[in-house]
Amino acid sequence: MRKQRRERGVVLLICLIVLVILLAGGVAVMRSMNTTLSSAGNLAFKRDLVNQGEQAAVKALALFNTGALSAVGADYNDVKASNYSAVRLDTNDRGIPLALLKDDLYTAKATDIIDRTTTDAVKIRYLIDRLCNTSGASSKSTCVYAPATTDVRGGSVQESGRPPPPKALVYRLSVRVDGPRDTQVFLQSSFTKPE
Repeated sequence: MRKQRRERGVVLLICLIVLVILLAGGVAVMRSMNTTLSSAGNLAFKRDLVNQGEQAAVKALALFNTGALSAVGADYNDVKASNYSAVRLDTNDRGIPLALLKDDLYTAKATDIIDRTTTDAVKIRYLIDRLCNTSGASSKSTCVYAPATTDVRGGSVQESGRPPPPKALVYRLSVRVDGPRDTQVFLQSSFTKPE
């Protein structure tokens, strides 16, 4: 007669340990995927807010082309209704105007907010400031001017004595866009007055 050997359950114990390790690995992969999806979603929100912030640039250029700031001398003084400051605004260490960061300072300098809360909960605040130290007529000692553009001339020798084009006064457009999930984007560009 043969003796029956007792099963000791060592294989079962090893299988349970392997299953626990696989379960922990699966949980880690799921968390990693959720983090990646969340990051990708936030990047998509930011990209969308950058695109929507372009509305402020269109509005600012329209003010200089046909709006309140298009007349000669219209940019000498602040125009609160157009979110325009004739003097350079105070900024933080990153160059963002303090008026965009604090609501009370913004309402003191500007009134216009492009608000799209009815459709997609996006609020666009913008400020235009002339890069001058004083209001009034601009001068080269108190304002920032863009360097003269390179003048492309024809082949005629007679045009070589022509003076360079005049330098243009520089303006700065600063935009803050608030969106869903507390996403916030800041945009900034400098431009000269359109001719």
